[in-house]
Amino acid sequence: MVSTVSSTTVSSTTVSSTTVPLTIRHEWTAQQVLSLFRQPFNDLLFEAQSTHREYFDPNRVQISTLLSIKTGACPEDCKYCPQSGIYNTGLEKEKLLEIDKVISEAQAAKDSGATRFCMGAAWRSPAAKDMPCVLNMVKEVKALGMETCMTLGMLTDVQAQDLADAGLDYYNHNLDTSPEYYGEIITTRSYQDRLDTLENVRGAGMKVCCGGIVGMGESVMDRVGLLVQLANLAEHPESVPINMLVKVAGTPLENEQDLDPFEFIRTIAVARIIMPASHVRLSAGREDMNEEMQALAFHAGANSIFYGEKLLTTPNPVANKDMQLFDRLGIKPEEHHAHPEQEEEMQAAVTKAASDKYFYDAASS
Repeated sequence: MVSTVSSTTVSSTTVSSTTVPLTIRHEWTAQQVLSLFRQPFNDLLFEAQSTHREYFDPNRVQISTLLSIKTGACPEDCKYCPQSGIYNTGLEKEKLLEIDKVISEAQAAKDSGATRFCMGAAWRSPAAKDMPCVLNMVKEVKALGMETCMTLGMLTDVQAQDLADAGLDYYNHNLDTSPEYYGEIITTRSYQDRLDTLENVRGAGMKVCCGGIVGMGESVMDRVGLLVQLANLAEHPESVPINMLVKVAGTPLENEQDLDPFEFIRTIAVARIIMPASHVRLSAGREDMNEEMQALAFHAGANSIFYGEKLLTTPNPVANKDMQLFDRLGIKPEEHHAHPEQEEEMQAAVTKAASDKYFYDAASS
């Protein structure tokens, strides 16, 4: 197995009453990461789970809710995306949501137990006329006591600083795939454009949410290349979403062959090993995963999900099903430290979901 001894030591964390120095590597080679992918499946999961337990409580999962604040008509040509204005996917175009609607959705997410509220807009980059409204959204959601995250496309350094000054905690900007395969998926913005935005976000002091999509016809080496790019950033993303392609009619990838589920789990496990202090998010595509596959992903080191019925414009497992699965697996929501009462609210939702299922099963028997 590849050693995970790191070259950089950062601050420590407390897990199960044991203080663990967070030693992080930033010089992974493609061959080292490939050797992880090629391990026997059980060996890979053992290493991933062992690493996970050094840095996190293995039975806690961070909960986020995602809202599309501006849907459709994006000028980009990302082949996976139903929001691209280039493809005919039947998606209705919508203007930027009114702030009252956003705050109402954020409050509902908080009431359902989410601790982070993510807002996404189908833009190449934010227009100057929309920034004041976007900044107000950040301030109002923060006022609810939630963490905030946005994905708005490319950002200049000035836009990034404005968002940071408004209180934005996280900015999502995925690399999507390896540099080598990127041109097969997107031609309207470069890989360097994405890296520049990540640099602007870091420069403004915000946390980074950055991952990619698998199942787009890429090779194992492309999955390796994506993870190497992420792990060798100057700072690892605090959140690393690993998305399974959601095939949408009308997009160029609608007939793409399904990815072997074990390859998806391998990707989760390798991400956990090489970015041990990051939250690895089980993201888009969960609707098509059975409970056993999701449980295996948690065992491989995934410790973050989007919670609720929609993930921008594609389906997400309904909240009650998530809570029932958490209850069966003994998983609890990760506490948002600034507001510990959130855990009690979320655990109440878990208990209620389990109770609802019990009475439903009893009535059906």
